[in-house]
Amino acid sequence: MGSILIGSASWTDKTLIDCGRFYPKDCKSAEARLRFYATQFPIVEVDSSYYGMPTPQNSLLWAERTPPDFTFNVKAFRLFTGHQTQPMVMGKDIAQAFGPDAPRQVYWRDTPREIQDELWRRFVLALAPLKDAGKLGAVHFQFAPWLIRNRDGMAHVRHCVERMEGHTVAVEFRNKSWFEGDNLEKTIDFERDLGVVHTMVDGPQGFTNSVPLVSEATHPKIALLRLHGRNKDTWNIKAEASSSRFNYWYSPEELSAMVPEIRDVASRVDAMHILFNTNYEDQGQANARLMRQLLG
Repeated sequence: MGSILIGSASWTDKTLIDCGRFYPKDCKSAEARLRFYATQFPIVEVDSSYYGMPTPQNSLLWAERTPPDFTFNVKAFRLFTGHQTQPMVMGKDIAQAFGPDAPRQVYWRDTPREIQDELWRRFVLALAPLKDAGKLGAVHFQFAPWLIRNRDGMAHVRHCVERMEGHTVAVEFRNKSWFEGDNLEKTIDFERDLGVVHTMVDGPQGFTNSVPLVSEATHPKIALLRLHGRNKDTWNIKAEASSSRFNYWYSPEELSAMVPEIRDVASRVDAMHILFNTNYEDQGQANARLMRQLLG
C-alpha cells in the first residue's frame, strides 16, 4: 500500500482560528499557525490560490515554514476553472488591462488571449518555490458546475492540462453529466488518457452539481479523496464564507465505511491524499484525526 496523507483544506479559515480548539493560544501569526499545523498533519490544501492569484513570495514562505516531507496541494485560480472572477483579484496591472469599461465579473471565454497567457505564466511562476522544494503535490482544478461533459468542456480541461505541463494535475468535476450512465467510464478513461488525478468526491447527492463518489485511481503517483460533508441544506446556499456551505461533522460510522475503499485505492498508487473540506471551525481537523485513527 502507498502512503496515506490526511489533512484539511486550508489552515487559516476564520472560524477555525476563532473557535480556539485547534491552535494553541500562542499561535497568533500566519507563520506560527502553519508551523503548528505541519506538526499535526503531513498535507494541506491551499485554497487561497482559488480566490486570488498566488505569488512566489508566499509559496517560498510556505516551503520554508514546513518540514522537508510536507505536501501542499494547490487549488487552481478560479478563472482557469470557469468561475466568474473579478479582475481586481488578478493583479492591479491586469485589472487595468481590461480597460475602464471592464465588467465587474469576467469569465474565461471573455478574457483576452494575452491576459490568459500572462495569468498562466504568473500561476506557474507562483508554484515554482513549492515545486523546487519537492513540496508540491497536486495542482487541483475544481471545475465550475456549468462545465458539462461535451466537446467544449473536454477541450477546456485539455487546455488546462496542457498549460500545466510538468505538474501533477488533479481534476474535480461539479456537474453530474460527467458521470451519468455510460459517461462514468468514459470520464475515467478521459482522465487516464490525460494523465491526471481523478478526484474522488464525497458530498451531498441529488443536485445538478453533485457527483457520485467514484473510487478510481487514474494516476500512478497520487489518488485524491476530497470530503465536502453531506449537508444537503447548505450545499447550494449563497454565503460569503465557504465554511457555511461545508458545515458538517462526519460520524465515526460514516468514516469507517470508507476505509475498505480507501485501502483498496491506496494499494494502487504511491500516495493517497485525503483532504477534508469541511472547514467550519475545527471540523476538518477533528475528522482528519479520526480518519487517521480509523486507518491505523
